[in-house]
Amino acid sequence: MKKLLLILAMIASTFLTKAQSIITVSGDITSNTTWTRNNQYVLSGFVYVTANAELIIESGTIIKGDKATKGSLIITRGSKIFALGNATEPVIFTSGEPLGTRTYGDWGGLIILGRAPINDPAGEKVIEGGIDAVKGLYGGTDVSDNSGTLEFVRIEFPGIAFQPNNEINGLTCGGVGNGTTINNIQVSYSGDDSYEFFGGTVNCKNLISYRGVDDDFDTDFGFSGNLQFIVALRDSNVADVSGSNGFESDNDATGSLNAPLTHATVSNATIIGPLVNAGTVINSNYKRGAHIRRSSQESLYNSIITGYPVGLFIDGTNCETSATAGDLEVKNTVLAGCLTNFAVASGSAWDLAGWYGTGLFANEIQLNVSDISLTDPHNYSSPNFLPQMSSSMLFGADFLSTRLTNSFFDAVTYRGAFGSIDWTSGWANWTPETNNYILSVNSINSISSFEVYPNPVSDVVNVKFNLNKNESISYVIKDLSGREVSLKNEMNLNAGLNSFSVNTSELSKGIYFLSISTHAGEKTVRLIK
Repeated sequence: MKKLLLILAMIASTFLTKAQSIITVSGDITSNTTWTRNNQYVLSGFVYVTANAELIIESGTIIKGDKATKGSLIITRGSKIFALGNATEPVIFTSGEPLGTRTYGDWGGLIILGRAPINDPAGEKVIEGGIDAVKGLYGGTDVSDNSGTLEFVRIEFPGIAFQPNNEINGLTCGGVGNGTTINNIQVSYSGDDSYEFFGGTVNCKNLISYRGVDDDFDTDFGFSGNLQFIVALRDSNVADVSGSNGFESDNDATGSLNAPLTHATVSNATIIGPLVNAGTVINSNYKRGAHIRRSSQESLYNSIITGYPVGLFIDGTNCETSATAGDLEVKNTVLAGCLTNFAVASGSAWDLAGWYGTGLFANEIQLNVSDISLTDPHNYSSPNFLPQMSSSMLFGADFLSTRLTNSFFDAVTYRGAFGSIDWTSGWANWTPETNNYILSVNSINSISSFEVYPNPVSDVVNVKFNLNKNESISYVIKDLSGREVSLKNEMNLNAGLNSFSVNTSELSKGIYFLSISTHAGEKTVRLIK
């Protein structure tokens, strides 16, 4: 084990001896390209991966969107993206704005276009967001179309509404096929929907929607993929004028019966709405935990929806007919702490409450959010969505429905996105607005001969360096998510050789970053405990 840690330290040292280069990317990428963690990439304007090219992005790579040019990355039909993060080094798409000024909609977002079926009569359509009318086409006939792999990817501060109903979301999938892999994704502070699936058949697991503006998960134009283990956490104060929902699902914009019908299957969702309790003051634009409308047949299983003005809205005659016929299902699902549990279209006499309460459906209603006993779901800086040991959410899941009996779904016992394991741990980040995203040593002219030892560290790490002039410095240790795990210390030092020691005995095993700051910038070194 010690030998392995030493090897890791040597590898880390190799990366840290060079300052990161900033590479601005614009226009079209027309040949196979690799983006590496030792650089940072800035998206200037709409960047298209075209001509069947493959874009490979190494784990730990940072890509920033330029705000002035609405930087966005679009993977066109036939091309592929391989964003290959891991649980300790995710690929990060984030704002190019300075620390302390990042906000919703700082850049466009990530758009993936494929050749899987959509329900537009033309068989193809231009994706929303002001995208090129030829490069932006999506849709086709290949249900198994492969647009690549997204694994352990964070997408922060995206989402631009160019005009009503013409927006770029955090992650947009247009006609993406089920040959594509999308797992372990976090979209944070999106200025529009966090995720939108325009048709296609792609299947996804472990999706996080964090403090978005509009909908968390939007499905339409014939999307028939599967989603499992997905979680959303809303900010009580921030919602969209169009009406913000946890789920929003349409067959298409007009509510036609064009085939394929939107037939998304969702299991093990935890949707934490804006209401902590009945007295919480929330943005008036919040609407429903799930709004299924316009002929959609989206179905929910083994899920939790909490804290919305309306829990479940099944909207329109076609949706009611599908529900009665068993083509639209809600089973083994819990509504908790919603001001109103159910809504139907104006003038409808359909008994949604009676349908939801059908005995064999095994649905539940809880009066308060706290009644489902999740550990700490409303802690914005460090949420814990795991059920407590006493929670009934640890049981009650069922995978006997026909739509769940395929190899994609993991048949677990718990309802909601979490059992006893927090799959967000290590790679998700709940405070991206404070993260410096420094992964290598940045040059500070006044500091030289910078050494840290021992590394791997035990109870103490020693820092030694040379100051070229009298200088005020500060230092701090952060974990992989950017959270400060030591107190920030400041000191005034004289020119010449300086050293100090930092107590690391209370750090658990893992990877950390020790940063030294002066007025001129920052030097950062990776620590292995």
